[in-house]
Amino acid sequence: MGSWRNLVFLFHILINIVGLSISQPDFVFVDCEESFGNYTTNSTYHTNLNTLLSSLSSNTNRFGFYNSSLGENPDTVYATVLCRGDIDLDSCHSCINNATSKITQDCPKSKEAVGWYDLCMVRYSNKSINGKANASGYCSVNPLNVLSVDQFNKSLTTLFDRLISQAAAGGTLQKFAMGNVSGPDDQTIYGVAQCTPDLSEK
Repeated sequence: MGSWRNLVFLFHILINIVGLSISQPDFVFVDCEESFGNYTTNSTYHTNLNTLLSSLSSNTNRFGFYNSSLGENPDTVYATVLCRGDIDLDSCHSCINNATSKITQDCPKSKEAVGWYDLCMVRYSNKSINGKANASGYCSVNPLNVLSVDQFNKSLTTLFDRLISQAAAGGTLQKFAMGNVSGPDDQTIYGVAQCTPDLSEK
């Protein structure tokens, strides 16, 4: 009788482990653009989306960027992936694999969506997105308080003005900049700026 209980207990643990390995971590930010319409399950658009998303990780270059499209109008799907410029390619591929699996779970049937992790993002649409900026993004909140708010904001603005210019001026392979600046009250402020390299500097 005891061995039967042990077997059931081990089976329960195995099921939980398998379930954990299949599920993807939550995005830090996700936007399902329902205003662009929805697709139906098993439609041509749905098939094109799944096929395109499954190819993104393996085609991402060493700079962490890839964009592509698949299908004929009106079922064309456009997609872009971008990894943070300071991570290695294996971490990038792993992040993209998670993102491309998670985006269709979080945005079922949406014809346009974007999902952000700390290390990468995935975006797809039924309209061309190559060379077009997307204003969506997210903020990570630091729980620490700033005592000298005006001086902190001035230092922050100085840092991001510099990083934005550096990232935008990057080449066609990568537009990434990171740095820090001394802030008030002996604080160091760190920042990262990145654009998809298909965007012009302007």
